Amino acid sequence: MPDTRKHRGAHPEDAALFASAAWPGLREAVAHLSWLLTRGYADGSALKLVGDRFQLAERQRIAVMRCACADEVRQRRRETALTAAELAGQPVAVDGFNVLTTIEAALAGGVILRGRDGCYRDMASMHGSYRKVDETRPALGLIGAALQELAPGRCCWYLDRPVSNSGRLRGVIETVAAERGWAWEVTLADGVDSLLVRSSAVVATADGPILDRCRRWFNLARTVIDQRIDGVVPLPLDP
Repeated sequence: MPDTRKHRGAHPEDAALFASAAWPGLREAVAHLSWLLTRGYADGSALKLVGDRFQLAERQRIAVMRCACADEVRQRRRETALTAAELAGQPVAVDGFNVLTTIEAALAGGVILRGRDGCYRDMASMHGSYRKVDETRPALGLIGAALQELAPGRCCWYLDRPVSNSGRLRGVIETVAAERGWAWEVTLADGVDSLLVRSSAVVATADGPILDRCRRWFNLARTVIDQRIDGVVPLPLDP
């Protein structure tokens, strides 16, 4: 059956799974998982141990994994992150799907997580296919307005070519940019993660493996949500 949803909002179970009453236990689970990761435990086995210990549902386990990180990982991410003032004039490489889906989810009332590294992440999952939603163009508008205010240098969006509908999304991004007079470049490529890791530009992403290997990065999704979207209450799962 085709996916006809028009929003990247909350999952039907999220209201119960991520109610405020669940936050203390989820925050403690993130602390336990981060402790294990700091001591070299493998991601999968550590998550199972913590998930079973706190009797977490599958979506709660995903959230805990997305918010946890080892101490040394958090420290490196802090050291390589740029502030808004430092971004001015610098070339930017936007991890397109990563940034865009988080803003779409925030606009649609989806769950937004605040990770231990300070990044905001969503609970959406594309499974190899991107679906344009009602929030896509408004999200691009907010991202563009934020970038215009931040005044970086050359801005290039990177989209994973193997993801279904990536070509259509490139067209939407290019159209929005042309309407607003934003000099964006949009690149479809295989192995976007590798390209971003090797890039000399400042990478806009919240993707953990990219953050751990790129030279410099900027917390673009959090900047947009904090400054331009009212009413979003990120789940404070950063112990």
